[in-house]
Amino acid sequence: MRKRKQRTEDLRSKHDHNTTEEDSGFVPGRLLLCLPTTTTTAIWKRKKVEEMKLKNKVEVAVKSAFGFGFSAALSFCIFCHAPTALAQSLTVAFPVSRAPEVNAVQRTLVEAWGLIRETFVDPTFNHQDWDMKLQQTMVEMFPLNSADAAYTKISGMLSTLGDPFTRIISPKEYQGFRIGSDGNLQGVGLFINVEPRTGHLVVLSCIENSPAARAGIHQGDELVEINGERLDGIDSEGAAQRLRGNAGTTVTVKVKDSSRNSYIREVKLPREYIKLSPISSAIIPHKSSEGQVIKTGYVKLSTFSQSAAEDMQNAIQEMKNQGVHSYILDLRNNPGGLVKAGLDVAQMWLDGDETLVNTIDRDGNMSPINMINGHAITHDPLVVIVNEGSASASEILAGALHDNGRAILVGRKTFGKGKIQSVTQLHDGSALFVTVAKYVSPALHDIDQVGITPDVQCTTEMLNSPKEISTEDKASISSLEADSCIMVAEHELDMKESKGTVS
Repeated sequence: MRKRKQRTEDLRSKHDHNTTEEDSGFVPGRLLLCLPTTTTTAIWKRKKVEEMKLKNKVEVAVKSAFGFGFSAALSFCIFCHAPTALAQSLTVAFPVSRAPEVNAVQRTLVEAWGLIRETFVDPTFNHQDWDMKLQQTMVEMFPLNSADAAYTKISGMLSTLGDPFTRIISPKEYQGFRIGSDGNLQGVGLFINVEPRTGHLVVLSCIENSPAARAGIHQGDELVEINGERLDGIDSEGAAQRLRGNAGTTVTVKVKDSSRNSYIREVKLPREYIKLSPISSAIIPHKSSEGQVIKTGYVKLSTFSQSAAEDMQNAIQEMKNQGVHSYILDLRNNPGGLVKAGLDVAQMWLDGDETLVNTIDRDGNMSPINMINGHAITHDPLVVIVNEGSASASEILAGALHDNGRAILVGRKTFGKGKIQSVTQLHDGSALFVTVAKYVSPALHDIDQVGITPDVQCTTEMLNSPKEISTEDKASISSLEADSCIMVAEHELDMKESKGTVS
């Protein structure tokens, strides 16, 4: 892939260096967390004042809650990266749990709290005192006896931020997340997400021929239960982890059918090996009005996994070698994935120094992510198909191609997720997802909770005059030609080619 400007870093790993640990490892009763700050003396002094205020708050609250001093307290240090002469540490005391497994989660709590304090996109933390929130959660965690209960307290703290995408997942859930990003898993073939307005877990899409697809589960259906457990308050990763399991086992789900007046049905699904191949492609030939055979390359991108960009490049190159004259990129029901993969795919269709997306940090500063001397693989006409299941990286890609005049958008309005998360593995193997930036399209269109409205809406009706297809190709592409949105996309490509011929 071509290099972008130096500032166009991979936001997934941007903050991996933020958390450091003592060389000696975890020492009971003492916990160190390093939070990087600016190196100017003025900023360091301001943070010192904030830290002293925090210390006073905590001392009063803990003494009030427990009625004893700090002989059995948990301490952590916040180090400012100030000039050497000013470098100091501040020790703040918290009650140490007597349960070892809860004590370990206390360390995770402070680690997660610190990362959010430094990187969360909203500097007001949803208009609350984030330092006091740490103290409150630590006090609530003190009497607990299990790690699961302690992790629930961390999730509760994160929920007060008002951002469903900032969350913590267990080591097991994180392992499953990484497997999904790598493109291989054992499960039922569902893409699910939390609907921000309702908090419900809804189906974004099913992998073709997966157990979920064969069972008739559809986009928009709501997951209500998994193996008898209600999903209230469970995030998408938690639900996905419950759906995954060894191939050959089964999982029972209750689904609220979106197409049958909220009818709830119970389905028993077998788990299988699921290969998340992000790309499927086909060549759709048809005859023009002049009798010439025209080939349209169709590419379906289902998710932005680590292999998405490479697989996309190979698919475009292969179809180009077979004489394709135009392209349809189908992003319907693509829930997103790795932001970097979306940016890499965008560069395959664009030239020059175009802006791919604009990010907005916690201070409101907007930074464009641009290409450098880009060279598109092909300049043939392009239509991108989207719908309400197209989210996150799909919207970044669609916005980049549309706003730069490279593609026409066909379909229905997209999901509307205009936030970018960093993912940091914590010391215990769990992972923290933190919303670190918002994004707007190259033309500065806000996407979050708004979505992207396509240039041309497609409906369920067929076009009146389907194109003539050769007999030998009918079987392989009949399902594509029966798709009204693909038919509309082909019509738009024909219109574009006709205009080009006249000029």
